[in-house]
Amino acid sequence: MRRIDALLCSLEPQVAGHAAEMFGVLSDPAIYEFENSPPASAQWLAERYARLERRASADGSETWLNWIVRLPSGEAAGYVQATLLQNGRALVAYELASRFWRRGIGRCAVVAMLDELQFKYDARLFVAVLKSANYRSHGLLQSLGFWPASPSQSLEFQPESGEMVMMRTTVIRKIEP
Repeated sequence: MRRIDALLCSLEPQVAGHAAEMFGVLSDPAIYEFENSPPASAQWLAERYARLERRASADGSETWLNWIVRLPSGEAAGYVQATLLQNGRALVAYELASRFWRRGIGRCAVVAMLDELQFKYDARLFVAVLKSANYRSHGLLQSLGFWPASPSQSLEFQPESGEMVMMRTTVIRKIEP
């Protein structure tokens, strides 16, 4: 796993040492309008990040890739993450503090992650599970070429009530000689 530099941000491999800084970022109540709840404490977050540093599930069937989204100023803005499955699928997620919304940072970070997943990890299908009411995430994903999964496709990813599944296949880029 490597650092990824993009136009508006960089993606820095997440480690337990990021927990204190990220606790502040993830304590933004606006983030949780549709999703989950903030971390219980910086210590809880450090323990979670330490587990994720293994970069793989205990049985080896999943690869865990987690990056901190860092601005050129050095400030942490959020995170992007992917769970790679052995069949070329990648479950993707992201979260940014609300003060960074609508500035292109999330789009930039997600595109950088998708490119890394496709070209370094050979992911062929990207999947996101989100709250159906989360119009911001829906709009971002749609702008990146994701589409709503069919009911039969959704079943595989076991969305909870009020959630939807969106998918995108990889983009083949023709390289001109």
